[in-house]
Amino acid sequence: MDGPRGSQVWTEETDVRGRRPGAGEGAEGPRCCVSARGLSYTVSERVGPWWNLPSYHHKRTRQILKDVSFYIESGQLMGILGNSGSGKTTLLDAISGRIGKGTFLGDVYVNGQKLKKKLFQDCFSYVLQTDTLLSYLTVQETLTYTALLALQKHSSDAIRKKVDSVMAELSLSHVANHLIGGRVFNGISGGERRRVSIAAQLLQDPKIILLDEPTTGLDSMTANHIVILLSELARKDRIVIISIHQPRSELFKVFDKIAIMSCGELIFCGGSQEMIDFYTNCGYPCPEQSNPFDFYVDVTSVDTRNKEREIETYSRVQTIVSIYRDSEQFLSTLEDTERAKRRKDLPLIPFKNQDPPSVISKLCVLLRRTIRNLSRNRTGIIMRLSQNLIFAIFLVFFLTRLKNDIQKGAVQDRMGVIYQCVGATPYTGMLNAVVLFPALRAISDQESKDGLYQRWQMLLAYILHILPFSILSVAIFSIFIYWTVGLHPEAARFACFFAVVLVPHLVGELLTLVLLGVVQNPNIVNSGVALINVAGILVGSGILRSLEEMPQAFQLLSYLTYQKYSCEILVINEFYDLDFTCDGRNHTAGSSSLCVFSKGNQFIEKSYPGGLSRFTFDFVMLYAFLPTLVILGIISFKLRDIIIHRQ
Repeated sequence: MDGPRGSQVWTEETDVRGRRPGAGEGAEGPRCCVSARGLSYTVSERVGPWWNLPSYHHKRTRQILKDVSFYIESGQLMGILGNSGSGKTTLLDAISGRIGKGTFLGDVYVNGQKLKKKLFQDCFSYVLQTDTLLSYLTVQETLTYTALLALQKHSSDAIRKKVDSVMAELSLSHVANHLIGGRVFNGISGGERRRVSIAAQLLQDPKIILLDEPTTGLDSMTANHIVILLSELARKDRIVIISIHQPRSELFKVFDKIAIMSCGELIFCGGSQEMIDFYTNCGYPCPEQSNPFDFYVDVTSVDTRNKEREIETYSRVQTIVSIYRDSEQFLSTLEDTERAKRRKDLPLIPFKNQDPPSVISKLCVLLRRTIRNLSRNRTGIIMRLSQNLIFAIFLVFFLTRLKNDIQKGAVQDRMGVIYQCVGATPYTGMLNAVVLFPALRAISDQESKDGLYQRWQMLLAYILHILPFSILSVAIFSIFIYWTVGLHPEAARFACFFAVVLVPHLVGELLTLVLLGVVQNPNIVNSGVALINVAGILVGSGILRSLEEMPQAFQLLSYLTYQKYSCEILVINEFYDLDFTCDGRNHTAGSSSLCVFSKGNQFIEKSYPGGLSRFTFDFVMLYAFLPTLVILGIISFKLRDIIIHRQ
């Protein structure tokens, strides 16, 4: 027989592990209990899309959770079942205090004490449906860095023992030195990745663990192993609550409690045999050879294929809800919740083990982890160091060698080099950030919700990491293009050229990071940075059109562009005291209408009047863009905290 049926023998006295439900509580009672009372959650959403203005400006209220109550004790594994959209993930978010914008009612109690908003993060460990892990770290490194972020005040030996213990508990010791892997290259298996995500949460010794669809994307055998593993974790005086879509019938006896949801309501919550008895009494016995999980989820689902079926199935669900509200299981839940609130022998709220390091120590750990992860990405390093050089090679092939003859493009070619150096290098910085940072951003979103650090600290660690790579990349670019095309052959001027070209490259990457803080889609960020860069070149460079000839508004706007300062410095650096010829002869005034300049200083005064007196000021203003963008990046990631919290 594939699965249990309504008449199968299954007693309430013991479960498949030979213990009573709630085992692990001992003679003195449970060490931990969690109860939810009357959880309701409603959101207000727009009726139509943004392009349909009449419907877009109208809102409707949608109830996602409706008066959900349950009770669970240490030593128990509870599975939350239901079809897609039934409210499983929202219930976990509500239990863990991660609910977004909307109206939330109800209370969550731990050991009979009502949790305040600031306590949720310190009480629950939450494993999300998607594994957010760094591809180029080993399993041991991943867990060690997580432990350092949460427990760094412990000794290194204590952290190593803790990591080894957690890996042993989740059967990861044999892959301790294997890379996590990802889309680019293979690493550990999907089930092992999921166990690593669970292990990262166990490092702080949580007594309550929530998991959202931990078996998603896994084959049936691996999914079974994950659920059995979670059952074993629960036996060690923990509470484990998971949402699960379609468990196999073999797992029927593994769950201590089963909660079935539909349309945001709890249709049933109780033991496995209690579930069969309850639905049998409702007139829905589980047929032989059927998986009871699948059968009862189908019974409690609303069929929206047509109006008649929707009305019929919704009415059936509401009938079952009414029966459950009058059932012994529901009344027992309310009694257990009230009893826990009155008990004086329950221990205090079991917070996770938190001994966080200082902000500087966290930043150092994040920097070490970022360097370790990205330094193993050989393709990424090669591209980061060579993309500016590749662009320089194309530019050199196009220009060959600069000349001093006015009639042979001495001025035009030099301005072209300056234009390309200022206008193109930001794109390489932008590409680096778009490719490399989103993975780190996803990690920071998860770990900041776990309370390990704040998102801006990951941003700052990434910025510190990119500095040596950016300096080396621009140095290679500058050395090649400066001496190959034949710019002004002085070491001091080369140093000035390098110092100026470095800023646009860094600005491109920093500006991308700023936008990645508030914009989720990297493609939109890519387009936005490109448009900002083009606008800056048009308004600020003075190459395509003299700044003196622009409208007053554009002249004022140019002061907000780094291109204004970088182009002016590079023009002065290259043209100052430069002698021009005209058709091979020293130029004399009036000899040719084409030979306008004999000295580079004349070109400077014509194109950038007073530029020589602003040289130092331009340098200060140019480098002021870097700390300004870093500060804006920190602000944008603080805004990200607010945006994600409200979603």
